[in-house]
Amino acid sequence: MTRQSPLSTEERGSQWLASAGLRPTRQRVTLASLLIGDGQHRHVTAESLFADVQKRGESVSLATVYNTLRAFCDVGLMQEVLVDGTKSYFDTNTHDHPHFYWEDENRLSDAPADQLEITRLPDAPEGAEIASIDVVIRLRRRD
Repeated sequence: MTRQSPLSTEERGSQWLASAGLRPTRQRVTLASLLIGDGQHRHVTAESLFADVQKRGESVSLATVYNTLRAFCDVGLMQEVLVDGTKSYFDTNTHDHPHFYWEDENRLSDAPADQLEITRLPDAPEGAEIASIDVVIRLRRRD
């Protein structure tokens, strides 16, 4: 019996791109490998992902990181989570789920979806429908 070797981070990134029909350019594969190469979900900002690229010694501009994250969102590989209306986080977990925003650390993490209960929502205005609900629970450490 032949045992299959686990996928490398680059192979996993390339497969992720292919699943959405994106061409695997060098920059996209580099970013995809950092985002999902270990099989774990990530919450990143463009700046934090850019810093990870720099640590790896890769050559990808911050503008390319922004544009690539937008492209990943456009094809459904990631979702954007807006905090304070100004700070964008990008999440590789695209299923509907709530988030904790750690104010003291400027960090986003998943909150347990099975503990969230929304019992009533306001009616959507005439001619509109609710497309989704974003729940961001802001936290700060107790002194």
